[in-house]
Amino acid sequence: MSNLPSRRQALFGATLSFSALWTTLSLPSVAMAQTTLSWSPKVLTQAQAQVLEVAVDLIIPATDTPGAREAGVARFIDRAMGNFYDPGQVKTMRDGLDRMQADAEAAYGAAFVSLGAGRQTELLTRYDAEATRQPLAHFFALIRHATLLGFFTSETGATKTLRYDPFPGEYRGCVPLKEIGRAWAT
Repeated sequence: MSNLPSRRQALFGATLSFSALWTTLSLPSVAMAQTTLSWSPKVLTQAQAQVLEVAVDLIIPATDTPGAREAGVARFIDRAMGNFYDPGQVKTMRDGLDRMQADAEAAYGAAFVSLGAGRQTELLTRYDAEATRQPLAHFFALIRHATLLGFFTSETGATKTLRYDPFPGEYRGCVPLKEIGRAWAT
């Protein structure tokens, strides 16, 4: 008899199971609402742009400073693909975004943007491991590089994350980092 759960434990387990089911069923609609674009893609399809928007947000998430989504990095990448990337790189990135969607549907039966952050991160971690083996040819290496470039050259990344100071003042060598913080200058 001691192996059977008490009424309180059974009720707690049922409540926990119901809460998990409710959260799982309601999360996809929340994730979809968060992937509504505030910009119109020029090179990417709407679906590819939404996948990219989620991916850049996972690469540089908002913390005590804004993340890649707030800095408009996905829009930057879309514009860069149309103006600066060579056609081979554009094809690699577009095919990669399509692959992310196909992999999500194959593995979890749902669109990439509607998955929870944990599953999205699992997929990105897998792509990152692949990209370390073939860094110049893998779509994720291109997306990661473009994300970093777009974020740290944006006004948000430069002023709120790096705290850019165009007039840094006099030179003082060997200053403790905690005295300066995150700062850079040209």
